Amino acid sequence: MLCNFFFMNVFVFHSPLAEFLILTVILTFLLLLFGEIMPKIYSAQKTLAFCRFSAPVIYVLRKVFAPISAVLVHSTAFLNKHFAKKNHNISVDELSHALELTDKAELTEENNILEGIIRFGGETAKEVMTSRLDVVDLDIRTPFKDVIQCIIDNAYSRIPIYSGTRDNIKGVLYIKDLLPHLNKGDNFRWQSLIRPAYFVPETKMIDDLLRDFQANKIHIAIVVDEFGGTSGIVTMEDIIEEIVGEIHDEYDDEERTYTVINDHTWVFEAKTQLTDFYKITKVDEDDFDKVDGDADTLAGLLLEIKGEFPALHEKVLYHRYEFEVLAMDSRRILKVKFTVNEPSTEEEAS
Repeated sequence: MLCNFFFMNVFVFHSPLAEFLILTVILTFLLLLFGEIMPKIYSAQKTLAFCRFSAPVIYVLRKVFAPISAVLVHSTAFLNKHFAKKNHNISVDELSHALELTDKAELTEENNILEGIIRFGGETAKEVMTSRLDVVDLDIRTPFKDVIQCIIDNAYSRIPIYSGTRDNIKGVLYIKDLLPHLNKGDNFRWQSLIRPAYFVPETKMIDDLLRDFQANKIHIAIVVDEFGGTSGIVTMEDIIEEIVGEIHDEYDDEERTYTVINDHTWVFEAKTQLTDFYKITKVDEDDFDKVDGDADTLAGLLLEIKGEFPALHEKVLYHRYEFEVLAMDSRRILKVKFTVNEPSTEEEAS
């Protein structure tokens, strides 16, 4: 500021360009040279002499400006306390650290929610979807009476509609749209009630998908692979369950996707998601990092370990973990028994 005042009063500028060059470019260079660069070079070369010279000056300046500094600091703190917007955002790293500090024995439910929040931003639609083999859907040529029977048997509020094959999804039938027409005859054209389907790729992150659901006011999406074929469906409930756990209503079956045999043995439906599998068994997912590949389900993990389809009742060992196929058909594994064996002496020593 003093240099600026000096130049403004000593020199008379006849051109705005000359004023800009002198006051901005040249002045900035001089300030950096004499105020920043040269003092640093001198202090680096003669550290002790510089400290002896500057310490008394800094001490005096600190004493002189301490009252002014205190007023500014306290006034800023006062304004921030009363007028600044409070920010309670917590990063994922902070949540992970908090989870490590919690007592898992006492805060099981809270831990599960925290784990769900931490995983939430990194999961894709493929990881939480219902596979096409387990989706209840209807061909667009299905007679009206069979549509009604399907609704009664399954009690779903939305059913995907396809034409010919499941890879040719035409839309979604909302059961609430069908309610005013339940008394219609078999010739009723229920196809006119089909709503457009919302398609998402397998790689769609579920936090982005949740925002899409909210923006478009929908609750179901058709998941497609890179070739456009139908992989499955994902619903709003699937996404919310990743945080809060399983949500059951009055129409859900009481049967679970797994049965606890003892503290070390479980029987799982092979379609169980790996995220749920790790959560239920308390197994460290890092133990399977080398073999899980692109697997999202327990069946996929077993195929990655075995490298081929296992036989019925065949036992597959991986380290101290044992998998036994309890049920299967010609195309897929249906039920798996999982056992955690006691660590061997060599493993305990390592």
